[in-house]
Amino acid sequence: MHDSSALCPVCAAPDWRVFFTMPAVPVFCNLLWPDPEAAQHCPKAEIDLAFCSHCGFIGNATFDPSRLDYGQTYENALDFSPRFQDYANALALRLIEQYHLRHKTIVEIGCGKGEFLVSLCEKGNNRGIGFDPSYVPLPEHEPWQEQIQFIPDYYSERYADRVADFICCRHTLEHIPLPNKLLHTVRQAIGDGSIPVFFEVPNALDTFRHLAIWDIIYEHCCYFAPITLTYAFAANGFQVQNLTEAYRGQFLCVEAVPADPCPLLPPAAELELLAQDVAQFASRFHRKLSAWQQTLDELQQQGKTAVVWGAGSKGVTFLNLISRREQIQGVVDINPRKTGMYVAGTGQQIIAPEALPTVQPDVIFVMNAIYQDEIRQMAAEQGLSPDLVCV
Repeated sequence: MHDSSALCPVCAAPDWRVFFTMPAVPVFCNLLWPDPEAAQHCPKAEIDLAFCSHCGFIGNATFDPSRLDYGQTYENALDFSPRFQDYANALALRLIEQYHLRHKTIVEIGCGKGEFLVSLCEKGNNRGIGFDPSYVPLPEHEPWQEQIQFIPDYYSERYADRVADFICCRHTLEHIPLPNKLLHTVRQAIGDGSIPVFFEVPNALDTFRHLAIWDIIYEHCCYFAPITLTYAFAANGFQVQNLTEAYRGQFLCVEAVPADPCPLLPPAAELELLAQDVAQFASRFHRKLSAWQQTLDELQQQGKTAVVWGAGSKGVTFLNLISRREQIQGVVDINPRKTGMYVAGTGQQIIAPEALPTVQPDVIFVMNAIYQDEIRQMAAEQGLSPDLVCV
């Protein structure tokens, strides 16, 4: 590790130190590019990951928010996957039942294209207010115009008057360079009320302990382990009532209610385990990257055709890091809004599953093992039975 000039964004401790530098990668994995040349020349930047031994926070110490503009061409929806739909629907139903969300007003911060907020409102006959600069009006949302207001903007103090009975925020906090600011803004908006909140973020333990290295992207300037997430919420005036892993440990879900600020330090034993993961990460990262580069070289030598399934952040990061563009004959994604667009950094065109027969892949690299069964089924529907390899 080496010293970082910045203080920890979560606890303000001075021992936030860089432990790993990732080579330059696209600053936007989820920005769609209309032609290969533009995709290949997209803006890139290194990522300098720093670790705070005081609270366990991990973040990009050289993150520059001015590089990112979450406009309407930003596309990271996962809702086209049946597996993810099942998860999101079950989550919506659980929140509705647990928090009695019927005929209530729900605010969602970072609502994306609005799928989850619509689900909460539809299943509980609720009213909704969604905030996201990447929101685009969709035809299927027209029936909800009277019930749901979508605001294509970042949530901030200017919207504190939007009263709610429940506040949710999924996969947004990791994009905020000063996470305390968002948590503090939400807490101030609640005031003396008892409004519960639900946040969902990627699980840093999955990334740094279980080597889900393709989840390290420039858009994610923050990485939260359970101990750090608990600390951040407590320090900003919330009492964490439930903190769980979800989606096979890939996500962390935190449920909290307003309370007095109580910034208790994480347990020393858990903090030390996380510190050990961080200390070993650089060498383990490079070993895993080398192993995958060797695998692709061997497939090429055998004359086998390979495609990557998943043009989201995992797939984009994998393609950019392995530096084997010519050995991947296609990038598949089930999101129709991505079809025909090009991968940031490498410039491969994204194809729909229906186009697989034109490629006839011998191997499909599955970027997220949780989708393995549905990918196998979709390939079979196209008359294909390639080997599926989880990356």
